[in-house]
Amino acid sequence: MGALAGKTALVTGASRGIGRGIARELAREGALVAVHYGGNDAAVRKTLELIHQEGGRAFPVRAELGVPGDVETLYGRLEEGLAQQGQGIELDILVNNAGISGSASIHEVTPELFDRLFAVNTRSLLFLVQRGLKNLRDNGRIINVSSAATRIAYPESVVYSMTKGALNTFTLALAKELGPRGITVNAVSPGFVETDMNQRKRATAESAAQLAAWSVFNRVGRPSDIAEIVAFLASDASRWITGQCLDASGGSRL
Repeated sequence: MGALAGKTALVTGASRGIGRGIARELAREGALVAVHYGGNDAAVRKTLELIHQEGGRAFPVRAELGVPGDVETLYGRLEEGLAQQGQGIELDILVNNAGISGSASIHEVTPELFDRLFAVNTRSLLFLVQRGLKNLRDNGRIINVSSAATRIAYPESVVYSMTKGALNTFTLALAKELGPRGITVNAVSPGFVETDMNQRKRATAESAAQLAAWSVFNRVGRPSDIAEIVAFLASDASRWITGQCLDASGGSRL
């Protein structure tokens, strides 16, 4: 039996990239995984197919974030899905992975870009957690996916970095607030990982080599590198870790 057997998990933004890797890993460890996605039906079908092929259990939850009613839509569909799986409406693990990027220096930032990034990456996350505390069991786990951009100056994506900095502060406050319930709250900060989000930055062999050189291991991260860290934080083995932001950048820019 896996370390998460009998647990239920919600992973936001789980149809592709890091989120897909996390959903697959939690399912491998025995959790029933709610695979949230914004609208890419083909991508979520692929994620579910991979999980089922590996013997895991999962179901989709479609809800666009950063729009009016997003949180209630998500939890309504989550609870429907759990009921269809023969579960109650309670969660053990909440992984806040959903997010969008937006490259812009301080001279290029627009109010529209600022509002959109904070709506998805920060505002929806806060209210998603607030609403989710009704479902999250005592001794549960909340894991937020942050970014190494909070540690390394990344001026070409200043607003994105700001949203992740807010997430780190939120992680600290939430860990203290929820400690009496035995709920741990931690963040994981990836560096460059092979995902659709940064595919253009890896378009040539030269650019890919430049990104790989950020890490002391001289390679770009893989979704599985992050997913296995998240699975550890979701397990009982991490019960004495809370309020932390774990650098998962492969030693980038040490």
